[in-house]
Parts: sequence; C-alpha cells; structure tokens
Amino acid sequence: MSVLLYRLGRFAYGKPWYVIGGWLAVLAAVVLLLVTHPVRLSNEVRIDGTPSQKVIDGLATSLPEASGGQGMLLFTAPEGARIDDEKARSALVAAVDAVYRHDHVIDVRKALSQEAAKGENSPLIRAQAAVARAAGVPSSDKVPVPLEQDGRPVPGVVVSADGATALMQFQFDAQTFELPAGTIDSVIRAATRQATAGGLDVLPSAAMMEIPDIIGVGEVVGVAVAALVLLVTLGSVVAAGLPLVIALTGVTVGVGGAFTLSTVFEIHSLAAVLALMLGLAVGIDYALFIVNRERRLILDQGMDPHEATARALGTAGSAVFFAGSTVIIALAGLLVIGITLLSTMAVVAAGTIAIAVLLALTLLPALLGLVKERVCPARTRRREQERARGAEHTRTVRWGTFLVRHRYAALAASILIPAILAMPAAGMKLGLPSGASYNTDTGQRRSYDLVSDAYGPGYNGPLLIAVGSATNGRALSPETLAAVTSDLRGVEGTTSVSLAGMSRTGTTAVLSLIPGSGPNDDATKDLATALRDRSAQIRATHGADIGIAGFTTLAIDVSDRLADVLPLYVATVLGLSLVLLLLVFRSLMVPVTATLGFLLSIAATFGITTAVFQWGWLQGLIGLDATAPVVSLLPIIITGVLYGLAMDYQMFLVTSIREAHVHGATAVDATVTGFARAASVVLAAATIMISVFAGFVFNAQPMIKQAGFALAAGILIDAFLIRMTFIPATMALAREKAWWIPARLDRLLPDLDVEGDKLAQKIPPPRPTPARQTQTTG
Repeated sequence: MSVLLYRLGRFAYGKPWYVIGGWLAVLAAVVLLLVTHPVRLSNEVRIDGTPSQKVIDGLATSLPEASGGQGMLLFTAPEGARIDDEKARSALVAAVDAVYRHDHVIDVRKALSQEAAKGENSPLIRAQAAVARAAGVPSSDKVPVPLEQDGRPVPGVVVSADGATALMQFQFDAQTFELPAGTIDSVIRAATRQATAGGLDVLPSAAMMEIPDIIGVGEVVGVAVAALVLLVTLGSVVAAGLPLVIALTGVTVGVGGAFTLSTVFEIHSLAAVLALMLGLAVGIDYALFIVNRERRLILDQGMDPHEATARALGTAGSAVFFAGSTVIIALAGLLVIGITLLSTMAVVAAGTIAIAVLLALTLLPALLGLVKERVCPARTRRREQERARGAEHTRTVRWGTFLVRHRYAALAASILIPAILAMPAAGMKLGLPSGASYNTDTGQRRSYDLVSDAYGPGYNGPLLIAVGSATNGRALSPETLAAVTSDLRGVEGTTSVSLAGMSRTGTTAVLSLIPGSGPNDDATKDLATALRDRSAQIRATHGADIGIAGFTTLAIDVSDRLADVLPLYVATVLGLSLVLLLLVFRSLMVPVTATLGFLLSIAATFGITTAVFQWGWLQGLIGLDATAPVVSLLPIIITGVLYGLAMDYQMFLVTSIREAHVHGATAVDATVTGFARAASVVLAAATIMISVFAGFVFNAQPMIKQAGFALAAGILIDAFLIRMTFIPATMALAREKAWWIPARLDRLLPDLDVEGDKLAQKIPPPRPTPARQTQTTG
C-alpha cells in the first residue's frame, strides 16, 4: 500500500494538470447535472413496515385526500380584540378562501356543499351526525366552536373559546416534501395578505416548513474557525488553503452528486446535511494530516517537496486510506438495518467520505505540485524549526511523559469523567421534533404555544384513526362508526373525537382524535398504545378494523424499530472495524482498547445530549431555549458516524506510536515519542471537526441542531479524553504486551505497511544534500 501510494504521489506531483483536469471535468459534470435536474429533498420520516406507515399507505389508496401533507395555520387577533368581530371575521374568511383556492390545497367546500344538499340521504352527513352524538361534549374547558359564515360553518376552521384565535386545518394534495418548491410559503403569503387587512397575524405550524437552508451563518463561522486553526497549525496561507480546497471540492462533488440523484430516489434533508458535515470535517482533516507530514519531511529531513509529497502519501496517505475505510464501514453498517431512510443517509455520507479520501490521495499531491516550495517558504521553515525546539514541542512531550508516569491516574480520570457524563443517558427519551422543539422566538414555537394555550396541547398532534369494515367491500354504517367512536371516546386521555373524512364508497372513514396531552408527552404515548390494544376488541365487537397513525404513533414506531435493530448494527460495525484495526496494527489489545474507549465516549455523548436538549441544562451557552426529546434517529446515526471518526484519531495517533516502535523504540518510549509527533496535529484536526459540527448547532431545524451538537460533543470527548488520554495510558500500562499477537495469527495476516517500513526498504529516503541542509536551516 505504501509503495503504491508513494508512486501515486510522485505522479500527481509531477503531472498535476492531468489530475486537476480530471477533477475539473467531474466538477463540471456535477454542476451541469444540478442545473438540468432540480433538487428534491424530503423531510418525511418514513419507516416501511411499521403499523403507522401501513395505515398511511392504506389511506393513500382508499382515501387519497387524507394521505397528503397536513397544513395548519393559526390566526390571532390583536390584544383586546376578538377574531369574530366583523372586520376580523371578513379578513379571516377571505384568508381561508385564499388558502382553499391554492392549486395544491384540497378544497373540501364544494364536496361538502354537495353532500349537504342531499340532506339525510348523504352518507357523510349521517356519519358526521352519528359520530358527533357518540363523541358527546369534549372533556376540556377549551372547547372551540366552528367559524360560521352566513349561518353555515366554514370547513376546517374553529375559533378558540376566548375568541382570540382561529385555527385552520387543511390538506395538501401531496406530502409536503413532494410539493413544488415554494408552495408552502406561497400558501402562507396568500393567507397573510388577506388576514392583515383585518389586523390578524398568521402563524404556521412546525409541519408547514420548507426544506431548511443547509448552509447558514453558523456553518460559515464553523468553517472560518477551521481555516484559522489550519493557519495557526501550518503557519502558511498556502498550506492552510489546500485542505479547505480539498474539503470544499469533496462536498461539492459528493453532496452535489447526491442532489443530482434526488429525482431518482428520495433523499432526506438530514442525509444531505450529514454528508456536508462529514465531508467538510474529514476532507479538511485528511488533507491536514498529509500536508503536515510533507512539511515535517521537508523541515526535519531536508527533502525536496516532490520527494516529501510522495513519501507523505506513502505514510500518512496510508493512514488516511484506512481511516476513511473505518468511517465508510461504520456508515455502511446502516445498510444491514433495512430502513430506507437510514440506507440513503449511509450511501450519501459514505460516498462523500470516499470522495474526500480520493481527493486527498490524488488532487492534494497535484496541488502540492503546483505550489511547490511555497507550501513551506523559508520564513515559515525558520519559524517551524524554532517552534519544534520551543515550548509547543516540549508541551506534547511533557504531556506524553506525564501520561506514562501517571498512567493509573490518567486511566482512572479518562474512565470516570465519561462515566459521570453518561449518567443522564439513563433517562433519555426518544421522539420526533415538534413545534415545542423550536426556540421561543420562532413562528413554529409561538404557534405551538398559542395552540396549546387556546385549544389544548393535543391539537398540536391529533391522532388519526383509520376505520374500515372488517368485511371487504361493505360500507361502514353510521351505527358502526358511532359505536367505534364511543369506544375510542372512553379511552383515558381522549379529549374529543370527530369525523375527518370518508371515502366515496363508504368503506373507509378517518376519525380525528384529540389527546389531552402534547405530541411527545408520555400520556399521549400511553393513549396511542391503549388505542392499539383496543383494536382487536373493536373488530370482534363492532366488525370494524382500526389503524392508528399520527405524529405520536410514528415516533413510537420509529423508536421501537430502531431500538430493535441497534444491537445488530453495533455488532456488525464493531466486528468489521475490529478486523480492520487488527490488520492495520497487528495487535490484539489496540483494537479492543480502541473499541472500549469508543463505548465510553458514545455513552458520554448521549448523556450530554440528553442533559442539554431534554433537561435544558446549559442551553443558554449555545443559544437554545427549548427542551425536547432526543430525536429517534440520532442514537443510531451518531453511533455509526462517531465510531468512524473516533477510529480516525485512533489510526493517526497509534500509527505514529507504532511507527516509533517498529523503528526500534521500546513500547514506553514509542508511546511518548509517537504521541509527541501526532498530538499537535490530532489536536488541530479535532478542533477543526468540533468547529465544523458546532456550526450546525445554530441551524433552525431541531434534528440538524441535535446532530451537530452530538457530533461536536462526541469528538470533544473522544479526542481529548479517550484518544489523547485513555489510549496512551493503557498502552503505557501494557508496555510490550500492547503489540502482542499470536505468532500463527501474525503469519496469516497480510502486512499492510501503514507505517511505510517497506517503502523505506524498497525506496530508501535520499540523504539531504548540503544545499538542502542549508536551505532547511536557513
């Protein structure tokens, strides 16, 4: 591997425009495809095979108008005024009319008028009356009343008991992510234009969101911090710019390439954001490791830049290749779960990582071939040599020596601190983001709070009850619907039940059940479970099948499904990665301690994430003021991603220690020497990753916000407590046993030569010429 990469480095450096031209062609193709193929991202959390998803898919066939995305607008009157005052009422009716007239909103008024004209002969009218009688009076002191116009109720609109607000619920003709770009904003603008004439404010619910901006101010600041770290670490604008070029090229090709395929298969917005986060972070880090190694060869051994680049690729490039492989393996493990949403995330993110590795091994040496000596000019060489002899080098040696000397204390601290941080994870609750997950200054949160206050928290997450005849093809009678409604109404926690729709054949009806608690409350989850448990009794007693869907049931199903597959996923990833680490380090202890350290860091990450987002601890430090459950998808995603990234630092740090050991140092001396060589660049790389991930904490989308925070916290813990404390301490304790491997197994394993030992044997490094010596010291 090292010899192959060495030759690749020499070729790319010597003929840079061949390589650069190839990548420019790839970039041009991606840009051309993006221009000709519009990007379609999704916000839908879909888990095929779950009970709630089966209900939704069934309604898409039997009652299509009930399977589209749901819209909800809240209209508020000025303080002291009422929504049903003449001026406000006229503006509200006009706003409702503007919404229903929109191309992608289902206008139920015409169909309801036709049914009303039939009177008692209308199955829908009879069913509505039967359900209303069976439902009785809602068990709430906030009973809304229908908005009326000319003595008739306005469909889909209710007024709060205090008359201060009106709530409009309606259906789009497709799921929100399938709507043309700008549709939701267009609906909100149409309603706002009419509502403001009566002094009304319009607040959309959290469900009425366009796909969030992937790049915002926070993300740009994160990259800027990364650039500053690069400049401080490498000491040259040219050298610092190269990793940024590699990272930006990688995410353009990787994420852009995924966008071009969004017209073929569904890509969730979180998949794009995850690929962007990882592509930026690892793209910068991988290029940093190679550039740093090249500069060290120039400074320490007086090599010319061409030879130094080739050898940097043969040594650090090998570590980059296997580090990237561990991340890809961790992401590819998501494919064994069989959940399309996670599989798409895995493919997009793994593809972006693979491109980052390819760019670091091909485009980076080509760019180094263009800049030549400017990557390490004479002034920088003098400063770097002074720094190597000065305090910074001393600090890394002192820390490594301290860890070896006080290995028991270091080991205890690196275990106890993550263990304490992990404690809140015992109370972690999983759920999906709702309006309550947004900061209080957002429209989504204001809408959620006002709806809870005026109507009750259950209106923010009604349960959808699909009712069908147990006998295929037979229409549901009003008496059957009334009996089912009565049964549902008797379940503890139900506030009200109403008929939301019925198929033309009368074989399928949809009931809207309002809980007495919020979407993510435990009481609502208990209610959903109780309703599902009652389905068998309803079928036996009333001859009707019911299915439960809605926000809460979806969250339950997603959490249950992921909890079931998480052990399989973790076992798959750990097994594959242990094999890879065994091949790279030819040691039994190193892969085991690397994995144990990861388990400490992931537990601490979940603990911190729970404390901050679920309990609200220290939120002010990162600009948050909303508590919410941990996103259901987060544990499995963060487990895979963080494992891969943790093994990156394991690879770079322990490879440096092994290199010193292979070249003759004792195990203890190799730990100090290898740590001193790698610590500063690992520190810089970790700081860069933390900066990039932390930038996404300020994204408005709660799911992205939590993912950015968890990854930033995880890298902070893993890099500083585990890789730079726990691992050196355990290696110092084990001494030579750290590198023990059974002789028979050692003979069976292929020699990957990550340290470049074979490269040094086949192609010995050139001796520094006097000219080089002078140039280096000058």
